[in-house]
Amino acid sequence: MEQYEPDRLSPARLAAMRRSFAVGRSSLTRRSLLRASTGGALALGGLGTLSACGIPAAKNTASVSSEDHSAKEKRITFSNWTEYMDVDDSEKRHPTLDAFRERTGITVKYTEDINDNVEFFGKIKPQLAAGQGTGRDLICVTDWLAARLIRFGWVQKLDPSNLPTAYANLSQQFRTPDWDPGRAYSYPWTGISTVIAFNKKALDGEEVTSVSDMLDNPKLKGRVGFLSEMRDSIGMTLLDMGKDPAKFTDDDYDAAIARLQKAVDKGQIRRFTGNDYTADLTKGDLAACIAWAGDVVQLKADSPDVDFVIPDSGYMTSTDNLLVPNKARHKTNAERLIDYYYEPGPAAELAAYINYVCPVDGVKPELAKIDEDAANNPLIIPDAAMAAKSRSFRSLSAKEETAYEEKFAKLTGA
Repeated sequence: MEQYEPDRLSPARLAAMRRSFAVGRSSLTRRSLLRASTGGALALGGLGTLSACGIPAAKNTASVSSEDHSAKEKRITFSNWTEYMDVDDSEKRHPTLDAFRERTGITVKYTEDINDNVEFFGKIKPQLAAGQGTGRDLICVTDWLAARLIRFGWVQKLDPSNLPTAYANLSQQFRTPDWDPGRAYSYPWTGISTVIAFNKKALDGEEVTSVSDMLDNPKLKGRVGFLSEMRDSIGMTLLDMGKDPAKFTDDDYDAAIARLQKAVDKGQIRRFTGNDYTADLTKGDLAACIAWAGDVVQLKADSPDVDFVIPDSGYMTSTDNLLVPNKARHKTNAERLIDYYYEPGPAAELAAYINYVCPVDGVKPELAKIDEDAANNPLIIPDAAMAAKSRSFRSLSAKEETAYEEKFAKLTGA
């Protein structure tokens, strides 16, 4: 396991942090956007910031755990994002959690105390770094932070014998992230897709099916938007250039930056935005933009002019993930809860409410019983063709993170 070392905040990381908190996903709520994170830049920046608070560097905490009290203590403490669980009409109860308790006798203390990956990391880092418990049995964090927690040895390896349903029903596109091959330490709660959205009225007959269309069609000059999230904008550009975001080189990255810079210089790109692109897209100020699928689901419901396309070259996908921290008292109970949400019934109830990509195979028939439109929406239940186009951005070293964010900050003017 990688030993924790405090990082200093580079100018590039500070720029990435400012971008995100100004307009990015970490400034808004869970329901109205896709994830409140800024990628590895904030992970590294957060580490540097926290190290200045007198928190000691971590000891080697690999394999740190505690006695599992699951058999005698029928409970779990679960930390999650806001608006990321189904609720009843009273908005006071969570039907799937209630059903889990009734079936197993395990009570779930469910807390919506994750508003941002970095902020949450600040809450749990002191205990994990010192080899102490966090008071939580199950947490849900975005892939870059999940990767870091695994590398530091701060989460426990899952017991496959407690996860037969999860193992059987996990969608193929989520099985082998480079930061947790085979999902030894994590299971996805939801998938987060990046697509091309457009306003049909604003396009006025022009066709947009690719990033090339966005960058090269002079009739769209000044009406194209890209995201202030480096992984999304660069990832989609790399795919359009025939490069795999999971395997790209420094030269590939520089070529993608150069391609976007050319579009900036000629005024093709209106601006790089966070979630605030939604208003511009609805009004038609943006004819086309790189967008987060969760936003598109909501926008399509509200505006007949908004639609989306999945480029033939592919699209970017990331995940929010369930992990068991070191020193959790109820690991087996937590694993039973993970496994429960990979049953088609509970998975369908969850997907019907939160409208994110469901990572559970076989859920569509159950979801159709609840919401047929959601079941047929490829942004919630990707079909085989769409799933095959899904790509993930590879893990970055600290050195790469600094260099890449510096170049992206220069491109976006951050």
